[in-house]
Amino acid sequence: MTKAIAYLRVSSAKQAADGKDGFPRQRAAIRAYCHAKRVEMIEEHVDAGVSGTVPMEGREGLSTALQRCAETGATVLVVEKADRLGRDLIVSEMAVRAFGEAGVSIVTADTGQSLTDADNDPSRKLIRQVLNAVAEYERSALVAKLRAARDRKKRNGGHSVGCYRFGEHPERPDEVETLARIRELRRRLPGRTRPSLAEVAALLAAEGRQSRSMRPWTAAMVRDIGH
Repeated sequence: MTKAIAYLRVSSAKQAADGKDGFPRQRAAIRAYCHAKRVEMIEEHVDAGVSGTVPMEGREGLSTALQRCAETGATVLVVEKADRLGRDLIVSEMAVRAFGEAGVSIVTADTGQSLTDADNDPSRKLIRQVLNAVAEYERSALVAKLRAARDRKKRNGGHSVGCYRFGEHPERPDEVETLARIRELRRRLPGRTRPSLAEVAALLAAEGRQSRSMRPWTAAMVRDIGH
């Protein structure tokens, strides 16, 4: 059975205390959806008194939900409505992107639709194209910056080496161990089912291994580092 985590949000303390229009209503809608779709809701996380315009890093409940998806193997985040995830479209899409990179889709209980696959929504499609363009620009700018730094170092008589990849820094033995652990988990062995990227991320978190950015491990991070 598909595992899901519920996410609930209200913008004010008054809504959080409301027995009708706050969390109870959202919880009932999410449970009804999970029951109808035969989805196992394993836990819920909430943000009480948090505006829908606050980005993901400012929401403890949503950030914890992402981490728990990796730890539990949940592949779906269920919200009552799209505006519970975010009232600002860019904020909402940034969250969709973060969960998508972890292999988790976000579904709205009121429509049953996945926000992750909402390419038929012109506004969301435009925002995704803009975010992808910004990400590509940032990658290109970083490459150009590193190249310029290497060239400058070479002209000054130094060694023109770039940044250390994860697991290659001589002064970070913990990264070397973590990289070896990732490769061990991802190795194909006879008679053993190779864990998914999300499962590896959850194992790394459970073992207390830290990523270089100190962010919770995601399937995308495991994939990129393990190459």
